[in-house]
Amino acid sequence: MRLYSGKVPAIAAEVTRTLLAGRDIESSNPKEVEADVAAVLGQYLADERAVNERAKDLADRTGKPQADYSRLRALAADERGIKIGDEALDYVLDQVVAMLMHSVHVDEVYAADVDLRRKMAPVFKKHMDVDSSIDAEVRAHIRNLREGTSAWDIEYERVLEQIKRRKGL
Repeated sequence: MRLYSGKVPAIAAEVTRTLLAGRDIESSNPKEVEADVAAVLGQYLADERAVNERAKDLADRTGKPQADYSRLRALAADERGIKIGDEALDYVLDQVVAMLMHSVHVDEVYAADVDLRRKMAPVFKKHMDVDSSIDAEVRAHIRNLREGTSAWDIEYERVLEQIKRRKGL
């Protein structure tokens, strides 16, 4: 599953609505809670971009082949202290729960951490699973390019926009 910056506002709004409607949290200013959730997701995206850049730098400096890119990316993520790939959802959920506990915009948290995670996970999965099928389609179109190169990044974005436009996203 992959988190796209375009989905951040929708995820933040739906997570906030879900938690408020379920009376799991209380807030006198829901828009600020939504902004806090969006900030957590934005920070994750920034960290993920930094990890990708670090992996590219490592690959270029060491001359590692394309097959080692995912290993270098995992190493860069460990250095930065974030989780990527299959562990990304759990990591982001943990970050959002921590933010809810410390945010000045959340007046009260009534649910346990595990219950908050259980209610937020379907929202994230719904928005991230749609994009995983698109991601697979994009990767199939650009499989001849080496992941991690600037050419791959440019072509990925171009093909991604074409597919999103075609599917009306």
